[in-house]
Amino acid sequence: MPQRKPPLDVEALWALKRIGAPTLSPDGTTACAAVTSFDMAKNEERTELWLFPTAAGGEPRMLTAGIKDSDPRWSPDGRHIAFIAKRKDDDEPQVYLIAPDGGEARRLTSQSTGCRGLKWFPDGKRIAFVSFVWPDLASDAQQGKRQKARRDDKVKAIVTERSEYRFWDRWIADGREPHVFACTVATGRSVDLLAGTGLALPPWDPTAEDYDIAPDGREIAVSIDPAPEPGMMNRRDIVLVDTRTRRKRALTAASGMDDGFPVYSPDGTVIAQIAFNTRRAFNDQGHIRLVDRKSGAVTRILPRLDRQPTHVRWTPDGGALLFTCEDRARVHLMRVALRGRALTRIAEGGTIGSFAQSRDGGVIAFDRATSAHPASLYAVGGDGRGERSIESLNGALMARHAFGETREFTIRGADGEAVQLWVTYPPAFDPAKKWPLMHSIHGGPHAAHHDGWHYRWNSHVFAGWGYVVAMVNYHGSSSFGQRFIESITGQYGKKEFADVEAATDFMLAKGYIDRDRLTATGGSYGGYMVAYMNGHTDRYTSYVCHAGCYDWVSMMATDGYRFFASELGAFHWDNEPRVMAQSPHHFVRRAKTPTLVIHGELDYRVPATQALQYYNTLKAKGVAARLVYFPDENHWILKPQNSRLWYREFRAWLARFAPGGPGSRRARR
Repeated sequence: MPQRKPPLDVEALWALKRIGAPTLSPDGTTACAAVTSFDMAKNEERTELWLFPTAAGGEPRMLTAGIKDSDPRWSPDGRHIAFIAKRKDDDEPQVYLIAPDGGEARRLTSQSTGCRGLKWFPDGKRIAFVSFVWPDLASDAQQGKRQKARRDDKVKAIVTERSEYRFWDRWIADGREPHVFACTVATGRSVDLLAGTGLALPPWDPTAEDYDIAPDGREIAVSIDPAPEPGMMNRRDIVLVDTRTRRKRALTAASGMDDGFPVYSPDGTVIAQIAFNTRRAFNDQGHIRLVDRKSGAVTRILPRLDRQPTHVRWTPDGGALLFTCEDRARVHLMRVALRGRALTRIAEGGTIGSFAQSRDGGVIAFDRATSAHPASLYAVGGDGRGERSIESLNGALMARHAFGETREFTIRGADGEAVQLWVTYPPAFDPAKKWPLMHSIHGGPHAAHHDGWHYRWNSHVFAGWGYVVAMVNYHGSSSFGQRFIESITGQYGKKEFADVEAATDFMLAKGYIDRDRLTATGGSYGGYMVAYMNGHTDRYTSYVCHAGCYDWVSMMATDGYRFFASELGAFHWDNEPRVMAQSPHHFVRRAKTPTLVIHGELDYRVPATQALQYYNTLKAKGVAARLVYFPDENHWILKPQNSRLWYREFRAWLARFAPGGPGSRRARR
């Protein structure tokens, strides 16, 4: 009898190599991508650059052997690959250059404030990057001196009058702002292109998509926040800046939209961008616009497309746009012809993250993950033909493990409306036996369980423990249209709860779910949901609440508190009953289901006090609870050994109240 393969476990999950976004050589023959691997014993990660031939049968090879080499960008002439690295002599990440045929990488920049968000100038003579700088200082030497003084200062107090002074897991109250720089390849000299303009990119983790370079290199388009003080809910404008004179011209100030992600057409006459109608809805999914560079005239592309577009790019001939588009929890690569507006799929299925195209547009490289496989690289013709896999670094490891099937269902959720449900089954699933059900509730709320791969909440690891894993794309989830996104605004918890309950009923009707072994878990907004559910039902044996929002009043400590009036329909001082009706803490008197509470101290999106408040309340009520607290993690658990502990605690808690596997003993409370 052949030996059964083991299911995927956390050790195997962290042994997988994680493939980054590809960049493509101008001739389309080779893709380059960052590959990250982890050492569980050392609790370390390593990121290197690899080359992948786009023709079938080619062998990949490692290009760099650094520790943190990332964000590769192929030069227009194909002679160099620029990338970001932090090597032994670097205090901050710098721009490096390497030839595609190998050799030693050369450090190009010595930017005291570091580099990110690379983009080549079209002539290949300069490289643009983003760096956080103090706008009142004129030289890099002054920047470095102030940075060192602040680092060496024994007083670490933060003093601010800004409304938004933290973001995700870092403070943004030191006066620095992100500027776009240009570095001359021949000399390594860098120039701040926004110096003296009063402009800066928004400070919320800016990338190379927040600016673009005109084909002639004489102008950049930047997405900026025109308000006196940056805010996450502020509307952005696209401003054009002359790279020599620093003269600036607002291009979209009169649009009334939140305008971002500018991309010049190949002839430089038009800028494509994504506009968000945040005046109408704070959670607007956006649409593509073309803006005439001289007149500012606007043309909306695909006005009937009720889905979110991302990563807009021009085809080299300027006759079409490529973009990724989320639809029913899948992300496709799309092409829209500007003449006739014909919309076609270039690559579909799974979740496509990013893409790059050759100089003539004849080859496109992209990364795609599915529910059955982590992100991998593919190539396809510019017309969508001839798709092929160009990377299989994880093939051997994946082949050593058994995976259950993931199925897609449509159920009737809140108000009888159609709701998508993904279900991952254990590898040895037998429908004639009874199995425990585990809900994995996604965060957001305006996100989705995709046909994709998750490292922090991997459904195959959960299923390998012997659970049928249900993943509901509840009302409010993205990729199902604007109306569906907005359907929960001002009434958080209500419809989402009905959708989860409908999924439980649907699965029970299948006959193979043990009604005495129902569990629900979730992170972020999913954590909010299980805390909300604890005050509304006792049908589940246990909950896992990771980084969950518990009290909308004390959640005013979050970095995103200004969203509350839009999300909840009011601030609590203006309409307390409305806010309380959406807050789990308001219903905690009824909570009696055992809960595992997990949180990271460096989480500024959902402050760690939310977990302590919830855990303490459950303990005060005599409800079984366990706290797992990570002082060195943020909203996510990112370190290998911390993740291993997370999965271990997660599994032990579920097994305590709803043991995994078929026909296990009756769960006890």
